[in-house]
Amino acid sequence: MSNLSKSRQPAGTLNEPAAVNGGLRNYYILRAAVSLAWVAAAFTVGRTSTSAAAALLIVYPAWDALANLGDAVRNGGLRRNPSQAINIAVSVLATIAVTAAIGGANAVLGVFGAWAILSGLLQLATGVRRWKSVGAQWAMILSGAQSALAGAFFIVQAGGGNASGPADVAPYAAFGAFYFLVSAIWMTVRQRPRASVAA
Repeated sequence: MSNLSKSRQPAGTLNEPAAVNGGLRNYYILRAAVSLAWVAAAFTVGRTSTSAAAALLIVYPAWDALANLGDAVRNGGLRRNPSQAINIAVSVLATIAVTAAIGGANAVLGVFGAWAILSGLLQLATGVRRWKSVGAQWAMILSGAQSALAGAFFIVQAGGGNASGPADVAPYAAFGAFYFLVSAIWMTVRQRPRASVAA
């Protein structure tokens, strides 16, 4: 009887959090990989093709909306993740606004600035909310704060008439990839001692 109880309890106390952390870690790795691919495209085809540059600018917030949706669905749904639900709506609106502003580099960068501020603050809120249940969220909190600061810089840059295209956004995307990668690595390191205890 005691053996049966022991075999049931770890499934809810050890394996389940490990599965959640593993899924979140994979999500962070995917976000980092996509961001790095976007940066590479921004500095190559984004500089030589007008249509490619436009597509990259539209895809960036659209991908953020899709990624947040997938993450929220895997972790309890939109009702349990209100900051991500709002972030999805903000990113969808940003995608529409960028699409409408294509052709005016300063207008696009201004939209990116407003989006970066809002999405950054919402990412920060998500990190704070997950801190107790998941841990390893300090990088996501820093990323959200830096996103908001970068957004303010984008708006100033757009007002000065110095915008040019995806290359202006690439450093912002690269830092985002860095923070996602740091979070994934940190979660992996934290999980190892727990895995050995569970074994």
